[in-house]
Amino acid sequence: AQSHEHDSHPAEPKSTARDSKDHTTMDHGGMDHSRMDHSQHETAVRQEPRTPIPPITAADRAAAEPPVHGHTHGNHTVGYLLFDRLEAWNDDDEGQAWEAQGWLGNDDHKLWLRSEGEREEGRTSHADVELLYGRPIARWWDLVAGVRHDFAPGADRSHAAIGVIGTVPYKFEVEATGYLDASGRMSARIEAEYELLLTNRLILQPTIEAEWHARNDRGRGIGAGVSAAETGLRLRYEFTRKFAPYVGLVHERSFGGTADLRREDDEAARDTRVVAGVRFWF
Repeated sequence: AQSHEHDSHPAEPKSTARDSKDHTTMDHGGMDHSRMDHSQHETAVRQEPRTPIPPITAADRAAAEPPVHGHTHGNHTVGYLLFDRLEAWNDDDEGQAWEAQGWLGNDDHKLWLRSEGEREEGRTSHADVELLYGRPIARWWDLVAGVRHDFAPGADRSHAAIGVIGTVPYKFEVEATGYLDASGRMSARIEAEYELLLTNRLILQPTIEAEWHARNDRGRGIGAGVSAAETGLRLRYEFTRKFAPYVGLVHERSFGGTADLRREDDEAARDTRVVAGVRFWF
């Protein structure tokens, strides 16, 4: 009986290391493939990429950054004009203000146009326009140089101008410019703003602007040092990307000699007002 049992089930030869690695030498004749579970193997084959996915580089992240105002892509000549503020108020007195900037050019060369001013009680308290040539000096930063012309207060006056325009970390947009007039008076202006998206259409925009003068200019009611600063908080609703009405709160304050000169002229050294206006670009 034992010999018959061994005859019906002959002993299998021992497998060698080569046979275990060579799949073609394996005998699958006695396997029941209908009962084998191939789901995990097939899933692994489907999920395994044909080629390895390369790691994300700093250049990939930079290419995914959305463009900001003031930058183009390529050497095509394009233009942009933004009226960032076109507003009015009627608190203690009636007034209007504007701030606009635009450029024409490409990634390497830009011609900038900037203007801002205010009117109070039917007269222009200050107004200026700047024409600047810009060249990129770093990513998101342009060096600009040109001229500024003041229409008010006082007699017309022109200045040589040089400065930078760009975006600092956390997406603060900054403009910093120094000026020199024909009489050797030096001054500077810096402005920063930020856009906080509350929804896709509702945007809160804080701003701050400050001016500095190297020496007194009594004819224009300006004292040496930091002469004035203005902070604003405006909430706008974008019906379209190009058109947005807004309301806001603006606080303006004079310092040092400028504040003293304003008091001598029976003017307040500080003022807070509620404004309403519209922002648009094309």
